[in-house]
Amino acid sequence: MAFTQATFDFLADLQGNNRKDWFDANRARYETHWKDAALNFIAAISERMAALDPPLQAQPKLNGSLRRINRDVRFSADKSPYNARLHMVFWTGSHPNRSPGVHIVLHPEGVGYGAGQFGLQPADLTAIRARILDRADGDALIAALDKAETIGCRMGEPDLARLPTGYAADGRRAELLRHKAIVARTHENDAPPSVLIGKGGDDWTMKTTETLMPLVRWLAKTSA
Repeated sequence: MAFTQATFDFLADLQGNNRKDWFDANRARYETHWKDAALNFIAAISERMAALDPPLQAQPKLNGSLRRINRDVRFSADKSPYNARLHMVFWTGSHPNRSPGVHIVLHPEGVGYGAGQFGLQPADLTAIRARILDRADGDALIAALDKAETIGCRMGEPDLARLPTGYAADGRRAELLRHKAIVARTHENDAPPSVLIGKGGDDWTMKTTETLMPLVRWLAKTSA
């Protein structure tokens, strides 16, 4: 089955009742409208994801393309046991969380999406900074980010207050050099749930992914 309004209703109810006893009493809703719906959706688009350049992995399993609903609360002041969202990732590289990829996140009231690469290792960050300073390569990244912005995806505020030591640039390049990750996403401007409800969700996801692929492709050249 595809996603339905029942998926978003479950997320909304979980957000207001984020407790193990409530979750246990609603486990059938989780299994049907959260897990099964997501795994079926991922399986349905896996061939189309694999046909992209570079191919994106769409693995219909938990800790594959579907992030688990349980939160790691060990180091968090928020001890809520569950994420009131449904997070899917389609990636190219060795690891879903540390490779370039596209992320689709269902919230109770909408759908967030974006692309990029989190958790850059120092060597990868150094390589990306050198590519940003290269005239043609830096222009390609800026063009990819501009294309992502046409569907509402943009980078957040830079991680660093000033340029890293040893770098000189101005304009867009200077701003990009102050980031420790390259991620463009919707932030507060989520799409309505209707984009994923029903059969049209497959086509919306692929159209969105194709617009974000220039950014994924640029990042994949460093990660290869």
